[in-house]
Amino acid sequence: MVDYLGDSSYQHGSANRIGVLVANLGTPDGPDPASVRRFLADFLWDPRVVEAPRAIWWLALHGVILRIRPSKSAHAYRQIWTPEGSPLLVHSSALVKRLGEALQPRWNAAVALGMSYGSPSIPQALEELRRQGAQRIVVLPLYPQYSGTTTASVFDRVTRQLQRWRWVPELRFIGSYHDDAGYVGALAASIEQHWRTHEKNHLLFSFHGIPKRYVTAGDPYYCQSMKTARLVAERLSLGEQEWSVSFQSQVGREEWLRPYTDERLLEYARSGPKRVTLMCPGFATDCLETLEEIALRNRQLFLEAGGEAYDYIPALNSSDAHVATLTNLIERHIQGWAEPSHQTPAEADATLRRALRSGAQH
Repeated sequence: MVDYLGDSSYQHGSANRIGVLVANLGTPDGPDPASVRRFLADFLWDPRVVEAPRAIWWLALHGVILRIRPSKSAHAYRQIWTPEGSPLLVHSSALVKRLGEALQPRWNAAVALGMSYGSPSIPQALEELRRQGAQRIVVLPLYPQYSGTTTASVFDRVTRQLQRWRWVPELRFIGSYHDDAGYVGALAASIEQHWRTHEKNHLLFSFHGIPKRYVTAGDPYYCQSMKTARLVAERLSLGEQEWSVSFQSQVGREEWLRPYTDERLLEYARSGPKRVTLMCPGFATDCLETLEEIALRNRQLFLEAGGEAYDYIPALNSSDAHVATLTNLIERHIQGWAEPSHQTPAEADATLRRALRSGAQH
């Protein structure tokens, strides 16, 4: 028998709230091999991330990958770890805090952060929203461009948890915002701000890669990434030779989306443009892939190969423009839901008394 989660102490007359679940990928608890191994075991076992026969993949994952990769990844995490912890968690937490402050005055919204892998988990975030009385929930995955490897994985974990709830909330899911005017404008403004204090170099948009066969099978990620880059370049009035796109973080022998960022940087270092500015528009917050791979490792690769200048523009993180963009996006998805009722204590008491007379316990 399924033990459905519910609140037996629910009190009639309680104000119904809108909840917002902000989801990100996740991070290890620490930059040590054991923590990284636990994180990678969860992350890489997700069939949305690695589409492979389970039995064969289990043998590869536990027989090879989790024996080798954790130590290497832990070293990379140590390069970017902060006194407050993982950059992804620090920036995501700050962003969620500011979103809560922005949404509270009008919507009385409860906002929680949940990670697909690691802590705080998506089930923990949903439970927090349930305890706060959220009966309508907007889910915002912090992935501007949709991919089955990321956005759909959030959906899987949210719905899997809600199947255990006795009182299932109304649910709205934001699938992508790759061409949202506010998001495009915030990226363009960040680049312009950077160029006010740095040289205006060739702009390279580096997106996280996925296996090419996922796109061939119908994943829209490539098209949405290219559209984001094009819209930002148009906003900045850049010519075709002033910007380009590449894809990073490929692993294994399978072909991923091309061109690869490291290969493109080596090409530029040898034949130009030798002065580049990189931005990663697929990352809402800075993390291992932006801070270690792009800002550190690829910078060294480029300069040692003959490049002359290399700048990295940070993710939007918890900036004013990012908070305003996501607040607007969430509010548009809330539209159509009646604004939360601000009933007086007397009205709430009357509701409770009517319920008690009808046999309610609370």
